[in-house]
Amino acid sequence: MKIEFNYETDFSISNESDYSDWITRIIRSEDSVLGNLNYIFCDDNYLSQINLQYLNHDTLTDIITFDYSEEAIIAGDIFISIDRVKENAQDYNVTLEEELNRVMSHGVLHLLGYEDKTESGKNLMREKENEMMGLFHVEQ
Repeated sequence: MKIEFNYETDFSISNESDYSDWITRIIRSEDSVLGNLNYIFCDDNYLSQINLQYLNHDTLTDIITFDYSEEAIIAGDIFISIDRVKENAQDYNVTLEEELNRVMSHGVLHLLGYEDKTESGKNLMREKENEMMGLFHVEQ
């Protein structure tokens, strides 16, 4: 199966194959298999419309994940607002790449069954994000 990157804004990833390899390693590290995974990079407006239309939320967010996984085959659409990622990177005093990696791993972790609705869930999600971000530059 495959990972596709789609751009609904001027932003683009120059090293898509590195990101694909990394996301695949994340999925494998959780004893799962890659299905079809789509990352859609967009702006606040685009993601706000998705949020309102499908989730009935009238708020800004950095990511929305639609899960199409079946058992251990991980599949879904992950929408990421580059506007939010850029602002969050400034707010948290990290690089754009670091914040983007955190958000991209966050979406996959949701598909792998991790939730962040409770305080303990949020803490575990942050631990897993950090762990998965560490896999980014690791060679196979």
